[in-house]
Amino acid sequence: QVQLVESGGGLVQAGGSLRLSCAASGSFFSIAVLGWYRQAPGKERELVADITRGGSTNYADSVKGRFTISRDNAKNTVYLQMNNLKPEDTAVYYCNARIVPGIGFTIRYYWGQGTQVTVSS
Repeated sequence: QVQLVESGGGLVQAGGSLRLSCAASGSFFSIAVLGWYRQAPGKERELVADITRGGSTNYADSVKGRFTISRDNAKNTVYLQMNNLKPEDTAVYYCNARIVPGIGFTIRYYWGQGTQVTVSS
């Protein structure tokens, strides 16, 4: 069983910063990719950023230059530093982990419970 526990959401004024954290726990071989998605009311869930075990990153165009994703492989933790936040960043942010359960097993996707980020104008 794999669990993803998120923290760090909240209410912030436009231009402010927040840092999200997500820690993975449980029994698995490795975590291939860690990422953050978000879902605003009435919209589909979208990728914000992800990072491979080797440190390669991928960002949505809307957050490039403002958000930074990082991970600590020893702690199985991923972080999302969000700077210069805008009202349109308001959403529930979900941690995602693509996990290899064991050697020869197919990658499985796991999700956190979500954390609310609200940016006021």
